[in-house]
Amino acid sequence: MEKRDDLCCETTEVHGELLKIVNETMPDETELYDLAELFKVFGDSTRIRILFVLFEAEVCVCDLAAALRMTQSAISHQLRILKQNKLVKSRREGKSVFYSLADDHVRTIIAQGREHIEEE
Repeated sequence: MEKRDDLCCETTEVHGELLKIVNETMPDETELYDLAELFKVFGDSTRIRILFVLFEAEVCVCDLAAALRMTQSAISHQLRILKQNKLVKSRREGKSVFYSLADDHVRTIIAQGREHIEEE
């Protein structure tokens, strides 16, 4: 466990050049807020499970509910959140609605997250 002293500098010294670079490259507050909101979506294990199913195939709500042993209503609620955040897309075929990952960015985010947690 880190001691409090290990988390702070022993002296106060502002590194001006570094601070200038940080200030020039920092996204605006709106973008930072939107990014934080996106990562909140990944903070729910049910949504992560849905995304993992969609990694493998395009599926309908019935398939997702069966695969995850949940109700269609519960799955639909989570899909709505994922769709609002542009993480999944849907298409209608007859009476069924099929869901898939919105794009390769979603696959990359999940893959990099897994890689990170598997590091020693």
